[in-house]
Amino acid sequence: MLVAFSVAPSGAPSAGDSLHDAVAAAVKVVRESGLPNQTDSMFTTIEGEWDEVFDVIKRATEAAGRYGTRVSLVLKADIRSGRTGEMTAKVERLEAALDRQNDPQAPTGGSD
Repeated sequence: MLVAFSVAPSGAPSAGDSLHDAVAAAVKVVRESGLPNQTDSMFTTIEGEWDEVFDVIKRATEAAGRYGTRVSLVLKADIRSGRTGEMTAKVERLEAALDRQNDPQAPTGGSD
């Protein structure tokens, strides 16, 4: 499964703390998990089995929560049994589809 998530603490943070510090604490947990992950400007995406992914998200949320009195957590999941490597494979399939649209003679690909 793939889960894209973002965390943002609110409430009374410690003096000198910033949202960047809270996000960095959450991303550190994800990166140390050993699961495939990618962070962009809006979300961190993590790939693995249900229990391991949500354990990491819980710990990342707790890490961000140390920077405020409450935490906003946004999740988007792609639950697809028996698939791995989808973090990159989905993008590769998209790029292949774009190539086919630009070149009708290009070979067709599989399903997403």
